[in-house]
Amino acid sequence: MQDKVEERSLVNVLNRLRKDGYKYDFKVGQDGRLCTMEERETYFTPDQVRIVDHYRFEGESDPDDMSILYALETKSGLKGTISNSYGPYADENVDTFLKQVEDLGKNLDKKDK
Repeated sequence: MQDKVEERSLVNVLNRLRKDGYKYDFKVGQDGRLCTMEERETYFTPDQVRIVDHYRFEGESDPDDMSILYALETKSGLKGTISNSYGPYADENVDTFLKQVEDLGKNLDKKDK
């Protein structure tokens, strides 16, 4: 991945990730499964997704205007991104899904040792 110091804006990070093959925009549906905005027929559960990287952003004029961008890869090889806000504007479905993905990753690390 590109040096994070150079990538101060969400647009710059998205452009870099697109160049690196992260072309899909993911979302989490009301049923708690991940899908792409482009192909809504294919769904992914937390055990089928890996968080490759994440980037945090803070609004210049309002520190409460914070968001996070995740670079994701599915077991089927799709690469894309999903973003979420912090605080009262956060999407609870996205938070829950990504927390499950993170927890699965921690468990996998323990099994490998």
